[in-house]
Amino acid sequence: MDATVRKPLLAVRGLVKHFPLKRDVLGRGGGVVRAVDDVNFQVLAGETLGVVGESGCGKSTTARLLMQLIEPTAGEVVFDGALVGSRDLPLKEYRRQVQMVFQDSYASLNPRMTIEDSIAFGPQVHGVPVREAVERARSLLAKVGLEPGRFAERYPHELSGGQRQRVNIARALALQPRIVILDEAVSALDKSVEAQVLNLLMDLKDEFGLTYVFISHDLHVVRFVSDRVMVMYLGEVAELGEAESLFVAPRHPYTKALLSSMPSMDPDRRTLEAPLAGDPPNPINPPSGCRFHPRCPRAEAVCAQRAPSRRALALPGATEGVACLMNEPGSGHTAAAPAQEPAA
Repeated sequence: MDATVRKPLLAVRGLVKHFPLKRDVLGRGGGVVRAVDDVNFQVLAGETLGVVGESGCGKSTTARLLMQLIEPTAGEVVFDGALVGSRDLPLKEYRRQVQMVFQDSYASLNPRMTIEDSIAFGPQVHGVPVREAVERARSLLAKVGLEPGRFAERYPHELSGGQRQRVNIARALALQPRIVILDEAVSALDKSVEAQVLNLLMDLKDEFGLTYVFISHDLHVVRFVSDRVMVMYLGEVAELGEAESLFVAPRHPYTKALLSSMPSMDPDRRTLEAPLAGDPPNPINPPSGCRFHPRCPRAEAVCAQRAPSRRALALPGATEGVACLMNEPGSGHTAAAPAQEPAA
């Protein structure tokens, strides 16, 4: 897909989510957990944007902020040119057009509702007549490979994990959304079922003209399904770019380390040394400058003093960018290009 001919369907600007911590009886503690800190990106119409990063990097929090399941500390989400939550785009209308599939397929379903009722419930809330909602639910069950005559009247505990996730996908599509956010939607499935669900998602994307935000820790899966990939580290965007380019030639040291963790069947490409040492820093008190510098093999003194610019990521229509001083002309890092002379 050519990113230059598609417009951003969803734009995230300066998104921040800090979770306050309580103090104990002696007044100790307090502060905030910086789960998401000044995140900027756009999702283009018709693409699949993959989101990757270590556990705790802010992927799932970002997904919940996109769905407005939690209120952001700062920043805004713009959908198709309208500010989410404004008079032009109330939350109810936004949530009809943006749906989410969660990781836990069982906890996502009401155990007291039949599969048919679970899928039909959302459309009924949004004003669809009962008969039409039920017909839509049965049609979607067939679309996701579950025979309505066999599965419509069953309850969640009567289905396997893969079948329940198919139900969750059908439920997400019942409101005829334009964007579907998939938060580790296949990570709890075994590999054979995972492949089936991934192929189903790709077929549904083409059939319904969907746009996906695909969050996963499985880099092989992300490479397979994504048009572009966003790499997050400690609540910030480290790199954003076309999927194949990012996997073949990553620019951020963290992205390189992350990709080196991908298992390879080639005995000549074995990983003999750990690409990173130590755990991610504390999100309550993140490092100064670049947050990755304590673990970065290319870090220099300037990395602890100066945070990399995220201007490229925040520009309107931006489809790629990297937050690293090595890629910033005139940053002071020895690997950076010289500062560009201003035009006369």
